[in-house]
Parts: sequence; C-alpha cells; structure tokens
Amino acid sequence: MMVSSSIWWSDVNDSPIWQDRIFNLLAILYGIVSIYSVIHLVRLQLRVPDYVLTTSKVFSFFHFVMHGVRAVVFVFRRNVLNMHSQIMQHILLDIPSLAFFTTYAALILLWAGIYHQARAESTDGLMSIFFTINAIVYVVQISLWLLWMWKPVGVMLILSKMFLAGVSLFVALGFLLYGGRLFLMLQRFPKQSKGRSKKRKEVGSVTTICFTGFLIRCIMMCFATFYDGANLDVMDNPVLNLIYHLLVELIPFSLVLFIVRILPPKRGIRPEGVHKD
Repeated sequence: MMVSSSIWWSDVNDSPIWQDRIFNLLAILYGIVSIYSVIHLVRLQLRVPDYVLTTSKVFSFFHFVMHGVRAVVFVFRRNVLNMHSQIMQHILLDIPSLAFFTTYAALILLWAGIYHQARAESTDGLMSIFFTINAIVYVVQISLWLLWMWKPVGVMLILSKMFLAGVSLFVALGFLLYGGRLFLMLQRFPKQSKGRSKKRKEVGSVTTICFTGFLIRCIMMCFATFYDGANLDVMDNPVLNLIYHLLVELIPFSLVLFIVRILPPKRGIRPEGVHKD
C-alpha cells in the first residue's frame, strides 16, 4: 500500500493534467474567499459609512487582498515559475504570508485591548508594540530578501523560510495567550450577562482555529525547508500544495471569516437636528 501510494503521489505530481486541476482548484477557492471578503467589506461600508477604518473593515480588506494575490499567483503559476529572478518568485509566494501575519496580529491587538481594558489596565502602549513588531518583521524579511539577491546561496533561502515559520509560531502563541485569557475572562462573567455565551464561543472558536492553523503552518514550513521532497513552491508538489493551503489558509481562515461575519446593528434614525459628534 505504501509503494502504491508513493507511485500515485509521484504520478499526480508529474502529471500536467493533475497539476492544472489542482492549481486551478486552489485558484478558484482563493478567488471565492476573496470575492466573499470584498462583498462583506461593501456591506460593512454600507452599514457603517461614517467610519472609513474599523477593525472589521481592515480585516475584510486584508483577506480580500491576501486571497486575491494567492488566486492570481495560482492562475499565472507558469509565468511565476518561469521568472528569471528566483527571488521574485519567493517574494510573490511570501507576501501573502506576511499579510496574514499583520491581519491576525491586528486581531490579537484588539483582543489584548479588550482584555486589559476589562481589567482596568492601561492600553496606551499596545498600538506602539503592534507597529514595532510589524516593522521588525518586515525589515528583517526584506533584509533577508536583499541579502539573498546579493548573495544567492541556499542558506539565505533557509533563513527566510525559517523566519516566516517563526513568525507563524509567534502569532499562534499570541492567540493562545490573549485568546485564552479573554475566553477565561468571559467564562467568569455572570451567566445572565447579555451575549456572554455567544461571545465566549466566538472567542474560543477563533482562538482554536487560529492557533491550530498557524501552528500547522509553522510545522509544515519547517518540514518543507529541510526535506527536499516536501517543497511548497508553486508547481513542485501540487498534492502537498493542496494539502498545505487547505489546512493552513483556506479552511481555517474561511471559518474565521464565517464566525465574524455578523454585521453591526443598523443605526436608528436620529431626530431632526441631532448630529453625531
């Protein structure tokens, strides 16, 4: 059975027909999530037109961009594969991973703010910490790309991939820390508190999904970095790419989008002459 599975795996990976089927399927799935995200963004804007930037709007916009980039890369996978610059291939593949980090780090920031406010603790430094961590991550990753461009040796690629794996682990631990804290805090609220049970389930579900998704991403990236047969670059391993993108992006983050899909309540009509400050 193991030999048969190995032969099947190799046959699928080497078959142009199956390559097209798998990568076209991934492009369609990412496209669907991207379209759903932009539709949700439009609905949010129609419901809350007075505020250009809200957490929900930014969250939906980044999902639209990230999944859209993934869809475009898979549609034009052969053009990406045939690029003369190998570094540009990896930049196109890694940019969505950085965007995922920023998006879900922002969600951790929101939960951290709620948690500390509920404990009557200062939240003044949270935004600065968020921007500092993001700046460090992007500067380090761009520096690794530039170093690899200057000296294209294999160790630079390994460092770049391991850094992104470490970033994924950092986000997973962030969700475990603040998602877990917020969940336990909500659990201590009186049972008759309005919306307590619903919010607790939402936080618990999102925490579990995000922690698991980012942890699996970290493990699979480490495995792919040190095992030649598990390369996750476009066209090299269609079957592994399908498993990877389903497990670490499409399934978990589509579930998160579904969980947080609820729109803000409609505003009541203000009496004539009354204006919002």
